[in-house]
Amino acid sequence: MKVFGIAGHSGMGKTTLLERLIPELTGRGLTVSLIKHSHKSIDIDRPGKDSYRLREAGCGEVVLLGNERWALMHELRGAPEPSLDYLLGRLAPCDLVLVEGFKHGDFPKIEVWRAELQRTTLWPQWPGIVAIASDAPLDAAALPAGVAPPAWLDLADTRAMADCVLQHATAL
Repeated sequence: MKVFGIAGHSGMGKTTLLERLIPELTGRGLTVSLIKHSHKSIDIDRPGKDSYRLREAGCGEVVLLGNERWALMHELRGAPEPSLDYLLGRLAPCDLVLVEGFKHGDFPKIEVWRAELQRTTLWPQWPGIVAIASDAPLDAAALPAGVAPPAWLDLADTRAMADCVLQHATAL
């Protein structure tokens, strides 16, 4: 499996980009999986449902199986978040794993950045950013002096972003 990340501040459009990028990659014959890291508390289960009640009763893991999909829910119960390597090891084999989040991870990433949101780029502070996908070219005056910026990609050019992913994806 190869790994490639999509990074950016909240609200920059990472998920919207992934919604376009995944069909482009699967259309090229790749099997693609995704790991999304959130800093928020998440719950894919609902209060009152049997699986929710049994998790609340103390199960460490619950597998929920339906006729179209299954999900494994693992309770951390105060334990530290697992590493990306651990999570990758839990996935079924595939050609490419896209990772949204894990900004600190040292693997190749595209940063999604929109000037109108008036946020600084994650680059060059975060490792692995090989390109910045934006809706407008980066203003050289706003970039750190003496550091060559990564490649710039037009946020509307899904094909170019898929090419970048395939060129830089790496096995961890």
